[in-house]
Amino acid sequence: MGDGDAMDRFQWCVDNWEAVAAEVAAELGVSRGRASSEMNYGVELVERLPKLGAAMAAGLVDFRVVMTVVFRTGLITDVEVLAAIDAQLAAAAPGWNALSRRRVTELVDWRVRALDPAAERVVRDRTDDRHVEMGASQDGVTQFWGALRTADAAVVDRRLDLVAATVCGDDSRTKRQRRADALAALAAGQDSMVCDCGSAQCPAADAGAAPAQAVIHVLAEAATVSGDGSTPGYLPGFGAVSAETVRDLATRARLRPLTPADQLTAEPQYRPSVALAEFIRARDLWCRFPGCDVPAEFCDLDHSVPWALGGVTHPSNIHLKCRPHHLLKTFWCGDNGWSERQFADGTIIFTSPSGRVYTTTPGGALFFPHLATPTETLTVPQSEPPPDNPGRTLMMPTRKRTRAAERAARTAWERGLNEARWAADPPPF
Repeated sequence: MGDGDAMDRFQWCVDNWEAVAAEVAAELGVSRGRASSEMNYGVELVERLPKLGAAMAAGLVDFRVVMTVVFRTGLITDVEVLAAIDAQLAAAAPGWNALSRRRVTELVDWRVRALDPAAERVVRDRTDDRHVEMGASQDGVTQFWGALRTADAAVVDRRLDLVAATVCGDDSRTKRQRRADALAALAAGQDSMVCDCGSAQCPAADAGAAPAQAVIHVLAEAATVSGDGSTPGYLPGFGAVSAETVRDLATRARLRPLTPADQLTAEPQYRPSVALAEFIRARDLWCRFPGCDVPAEFCDLDHSVPWALGGVTHPSNIHLKCRPHHLLKTFWCGDNGWSERQFADGTIIFTSPSGRVYTTTPGGALFFPHLATPTETLTVPQSEPPPDNPGRTLMMPTRKRTRAAERAARTAWERGLNEARWAADPPPF
């Protein structure tokens, strides 16, 4: 599968864990994030808490309890302490199934504190939880309540992303925290944010640069826009939009009719034309990999049969993939890797490294069936492994630290905070 051995891939952006998560996600029909989370619970129960895992396998402990235990014991690094608390929890946890999450948390934390005080999970500074969410709130921070028209909420949401993206990649804040700070910047009449990387060479040092205009896309039938039809429109990420709202938006929006599928022909260049790209994004709506739902605007346009191997730039050979799944297809292919076959109506059949087969259909066609109108029949070569190129894997983006090293660093940092807190205020309190 791919080039290089497994050790070389630990540093890859799409590493061994991501490759396995892709197969699990495809099989369960869930996102990469959820598959990765489920895998993590499995690894924890096998490697760190085997006795608790055996109790769960026997049906004695429900998964809700296990989730709490895995998180609350995540900072324990001493093997003997971990074995001791595993034995205690395996004996006690079967009696906790009817308890609330808060009560289970208290019982786990009590045992963790007794055996390894530095491993106790404590509430972090609430400012670290700052973020902006439409229609959501967090306890302990200022809450924003309101209601906007769906289209207006989409514009605000996009604007926050644009302003949040004006800092460089070394900014220490998470995307959620940058969105929260972006709201303050917009309230102050600013179009960009000050990067906190501290570098004099920061490409985002000029905080006066304005971001691009915020854009949202609403899909609707021409008859709905003209008033001759009542089919709802669709706003990606938000859902159905009434025909009346579509017509209201049409009076103050730029209308861009899609080129019908049967009028799109093979193009002579690698990069799709604007018309073809817009059609593919409207037809697919989200990443086409099994279980993935990353929106079209964050996806790449990918040739099923690579351009270098004779694949054409045509709707029958192009679809959307999010960047991680695009990298997976590019670097985890070949013998015992992922393969795919795309059909004229946009349907794609994926075959996993283990030989399992998954079929995905265009998302846009679920709302507007005519988007799946078969395009012209093409003679396209079957997807084949890329030619052997020893330097090809050098193009894979890499991590600054391996996944294991990153986790160890986070654990050490959080334990350090606990140890400093105990040193400043030792027991008895």
